[in-house]
Amino acid sequence: MALALGTPATVAHAESQESAGTQTPAPACLTYSPGWRYTFVSNDCSTAHRVKVLYGDGMDVPCQEVAPRNWFTFPGYGTEGNTIEGIVLCDHADGA
Repeated sequence: MALALGTPATVAHAESQESAGTQTPAPACLTYSPGWRYTFVSNDCSTAHRVKVLYGDGMDVPCQEVAPRNWFTFPGYGTEGNTIEGIVLCDHADGA
């Protein structure tokens, strides 16, 4: 039974990592601070960037534009064992 419960999380984590490999990594001037309730993404770049947070369970959140010298709040990792895998840039074809 434990193996059956562990398998979907492992698959979701693998899918999350695969999709991260096809997306543009965020520059070093974009940072994130994960928490159980919120994940804050800060932009210390000189230009705005559209970003999204990657979650270990594959949860998909919309891309958001973060203005220079500003921050945006994304959902946190929650209390169910999810993880924050990182942040990636979104192109304009990605969802709003």
